Amino acid sequence: MAAARSSRSGPLAARLAGKRVLVCVGAGGVGKTTTSAALALGLAREGRKVAVVTIDPAKRLASALGLQQLSSEPSRIDRAALREAGVRGRGELWAMMLDTKRTFDDVVTRLAGDESARQEILENPIYRELSTAVAGSQELSAVAKLYELYEEHDFEVIVLDTPPSRNALDFLEAPGRLLGFFEGRALQVFLAPSGLTARLFGRGTALVFSIFARVTGVDMLDELSRFFRAMSGVIGGFGQRTREVEALLRAPETSFVIVTSPEPDPASEALFLAGRLLEAGMSADGLVVNRAHLDGLGGHQPDEVVTLLSGEVDAQLAERLAGNLADYDVLARRDRDSIERLSSELDGTSLVVVPQLDEDVQDLLGLGRVAEYLLE
Repeated sequence: MAAARSSRSGPLAARLAGKRVLVCVGAGGVGKTTTSAALALGLAREGRKVAVVTIDPAKRLASALGLQQLSSEPSRIDRAALREAGVRGRGELWAMMLDTKRTFDDVVTRLAGDESARQEILENPIYRELSTAVAGSQELSAVAKLYELYEEHDFEVIVLDTPPSRNALDFLEAPGRLLGFFEGRALQVFLAPSGLTARLFGRGTALVFSIFARVTGVDMLDELSRFFRAMSGVIGGFGQRTREVEALLRAPETSFVIVTSPEPDPASEALFLAGRLLEAGMSADGLVVNRAHLDGLGGHQPDEVVTLLSGEVDAQLAERLAGNLADYDVLARRDRDSIERLSSELDGTSLVVVPQLDEDVQDLLGLGRVAEYLLE
């Protein structure tokens, strides 16, 4: 069945024309990774050179693209496979999985003044922890990689698949938090000589660090001070990069696509996300409602369906089929109500409905079918 669209907003393809960065956000389990890949494939069908980036730890994007795994640098999808999926002419599709630590290392390498400074940072144990395990490191590396792909590669469109929506908000706010840290007074404490740092921390904290050093053999306060002093040469570059990323997320060539399903909780999350994007001055041009039930009784009563089927199958099977359609009809009516609510409250955002498909999307051909609902 053809996908329903908001007649007031126009098709999604028109809203995304001329965009260079598409950021897909939404709750978990709504098909956001599939939507990201399908959008990228659909744009490649239009003859554009497209990169799709995932920071989804489930690594489902690789299998959908017919790859064994994704590397931390863009890999080109085989042309023959793309032709089978409907990509003609000069269209290209590239894909990658974000490697958080490698992305941080690359940024340090670019911004460090010399090899000695670079090695001092990369080999510092505080840095190794910050670049892998600290909350928000994934989001920070994502915005860094997004900026790198935008500035240093010739992709016409970059499609970014983000974590579920709570993490997506972290992604949106990560540049501002990072900039606040680099320009805050707290950082200056660690850039000061270690004796002054200890006094500023206070006697109690200094005592804790001292005990930690005796027990582990690691002077944590000294390591922290060494780390931040080593970082002092790249802090200016980090701050400038952060401002540029913030500007990119709000630039006219960047668009956010909210992905949801018709279920109440994800639909409410989509409305919340739309509000946050608006508050942040970011453009949400598309809303994709995935896995919608569009088929049901078609306005008939179950007994009417039994009568219609009576000449085709036996009575018992006809009743079972009618009962099954009645169950789907309940879901279809619920989904229609949810879609109408979303369309009403997000007037001005292009709404596209992708129906519940008979099979899971597992390859490029499946992604191509989804792309037809999204962009045609």
